[in-house]
Amino acid sequence: MKELIEKINAGFEAFKNDADLQNEKGNKAAGTRARKASLDLEKLLKEFRKVSLEESKK
Repeated sequence: MKELIEKINAGFEAFKNDADLQNEKGNKAAGTRARKASLDLEKLLKEFRKVSLEESKK
């Protein structure tokens, strides 16, 4: 679970950096990367929910 949390944190940092670049400088490529990162985060967060529920049942 620790690895999953680290992946989520890394994904969020990537999203945040690209979203800031798009917002502040109008970088369209950064916007595309931010949207991709948000989809990856969604998958990771769903996996976290699944793992978290399994851990709480122990």
